[in-house]
Amino acid sequence: MSPRLADHAVLAGADVARQLELLAAPLRGLKVVHVNSTRRGGGVAEILEQLVPLMGELGLEASWEVMEGTPLFYRCTKQFHNALQGQAVTLGEEVAAYEQVNADNAARLRRELEAADVVFVHDPQPAALLGHMRRRRGKWIWRCHIDVSRPFRPVWRYLRPLVAGFDASIFSLADFAQQLPHPMFLIPPSIDPLAEKNIDLPPEEVAACCERYGIDRGRPLALQVSRFDRFKDPLGVIRAFTMARAFVPGLQLVLAGGGAADDPEGELVLSAVQAAARKLEDVHVLLLPDEAHRTVNALQRAADVVLQKSIREGFGLTVTESLWKGRPVIGGDTGGIRLQVVDHQTGFLVSSPEGAALRLRYLLHYGDERQRMGETGHRHVQQNFLITRQLREYLTVIHALVRGAPDHIELA
Repeated sequence: MSPRLADHAVLAGADVARQLELLAAPLRGLKVVHVNSTRRGGGVAEILEQLVPLMGELGLEASWEVMEGTPLFYRCTKQFHNALQGQAVTLGEEVAAYEQVNADNAARLRRELEAADVVFVHDPQPAALLGHMRRRRGKWIWRCHIDVSRPFRPVWRYLRPLVAGFDASIFSLADFAQQLPHPMFLIPPSIDPLAEKNIDLPPEEVAACCERYGIDRGRPLALQVSRFDRFKDPLGVIRAFTMARAFVPGLQLVLAGGGAADDPEGELVLSAVQAAARKLEDVHVLLLPDEAHRTVNALQRAADVVLQKSIREGFGLTVTESLWKGRPVIGGDTGGIRLQVVDHQTGFLVSSPEGAALRLRYLLHYGDERQRMGETGHRHVQQNFLITRQLREYLTVIHALVRGAPDHIELA
């Protein structure tokens, strides 16, 4: 057993690590390539940063390729993202840029991708690559991380033929799955408990982080960590804070996050959030670099309550991270947050700023309940949302597609 896998066995269980070794043994030497649109910023990149090396330690020849795009390409794919989450959009010249960038990347990556045994294509950005791989020999899987339960139909009509040609699709929830002419699998995302963002930190480091950003440890703290994106509803969080603060004197709010290389709308949302925060006391808006994992870790550990008041959410790894650290989460009643926030057990699901304010007041008033929900949340993540579980399910999908074992897998 590799050293890193042995470390995971301590947290997830020795039987989990042994199962991974058994599943991976028949797949040793298999060439597996992941393709997405950015190496930094966003949950997909964070997962791949940990998942690909773990696949390698189990004996697979795993690699990670990233699309090279233009501003017009990223504007188009951001529109795709918004449309798949239900927003009406109008597309024009961006679509031609999307197709051209996929054609250019296909030419650049052709040798690598056509030689692969398995290719995981993450989200719509690289979805058109498949059409350029005439001599591919492996299985191609479209891995959709987005809430596509109610897509804007004109955009889905464009994208569906691109993903229909894949050998399989993976969605995070059953509600997200669309009708496609191939096998579909349900695999929620996960966190790596050994990553810098999730490891235990000394109290001195948490205190130093708070001092650096002017956060008073003697007063209650609410936190939302996310990209500055309209679907994360940061302005709704500020409204909830304003209402709750009338009943919780001294309450502080931190809105922390960064951008993603493939999200051109982030600066506009950040500007609106900063303008709203300037009118209020004790609202800290922190624009953090992509590598600020320990800072996010420290802020989550310093918080009394964490919010993720998304309007649409594919999964919400910041929810997972916070629950892992024993913090109850007030989350938007949508998408993958529902898998993680068990109402009244690991936090509360809300549908409005008023609801978020009410639950925030409750959790700050009843410390015992806050602690109970935090402990339950940690166990919930340990049992369901660690990276070892996601890796096991990816290996199972590879078995099903490559080795033709749809019903059962024979292990040595």
